[in-house]
Amino acid sequence: MRLLITGVNGQLGFDCVTEALRRGHNAVGSDIQMNFSDDLPVGAAYVPMDITDAAAVSEKIRAVSPDVIIHCAAWTAVDAAEELENREKVFAVNTQGTRNIAEAAGSVNAKMIYISTDYVFNGRGEAPWMPDCREFAPLNVYGKSKLQGELAVAEILEKYFIVRTSWVFGKNGNNFIKTMLRLGADHPSVRVVSDQIGTPTYTKDLSVLLLDMAETEKYGYYHASNAETAPGRYISWAEFAREIFRRAGLSTEVIPITTSEYSAAKAVRPLNSRLDKSKIGEAGFAPLPDWKDALSRYLREITN
Repeated sequence: MRLLITGVNGQLGFDCVTEALRRGHNAVGSDIQMNFSDDLPVGAAYVPMDITDAAAVSEKIRAVSPDVIIHCAAWTAVDAAEELENREKVFAVNTQGTRNIAEAAGSVNAKMIYISTDYVFNGRGEAPWMPDCREFAPLNVYGKSKLQGELAVAEILEKYFIVRTSWVFGKNGNNFIKTMLRLGADHPSVRVVSDQIGTPTYTKDLSVLLLDMAETEKYGYYHASNAETAPGRYISWAEFAREIFRRAGLSTEVIPITTSEYSAAKAVRPLNSRLDKSKIGEAGFAPLPDWKDALSRYLREITN
């Protein structure tokens, strides 16, 4: 099987290429700029591609002629997305860029896997969001742009997977764990929000699921993150931080604060990021391992 994976310089795109190669597939990674001195997976082909350029996207996808496109490329800087000078760029990447990919996928009859976010919902209540829920009400520019990307994929294609995830961490990029480790090494305490609830997602685990999906025709909407340690046992960012410090052997104290007390955030964030992931198992896919197991494996990965 031949796959095109966008956003290969990022956390998830990097791991998707690695997983595709592990399975013996023909993988092509793309990003807006390709720096071939980077530690990209060996064995894949790489092409630069600006997803906001519809003509270039069409040309390059026709040249690659993939069976499956895993679309990981996105504007993910949530707070920066709120700045007026960035908003047009955010929609150009997350909405129009996704539309360009979907149209090109249709032209070569490729399946498409689009990575989305729980930010398409309003984050209210305590009930986990269901994958087929259509009560969309994003609270910030990032969420709005990703929702418009979802709608474009569903409008244009029939052979698609829309996979929403949350709290992503991986080796090839910045994330909450790396930030906590850096702060914990230099500070006796850190303030972390305790009223945003969900579960984290290790990109290495998510990439396995996405490749499993790519090998099927079980299309539709799915939610995917690492499993709770017990049914319904979702966590806060503060709890996540405490476990990071504990497993890293750091004595850093975590001081819980509310979202309203966290003044550095420009974007409104959902309090309820709980995702119901039962549809994964119902479709015959293997659920992601629990988040504590994922955290242990990730810490070993980045410290070895």
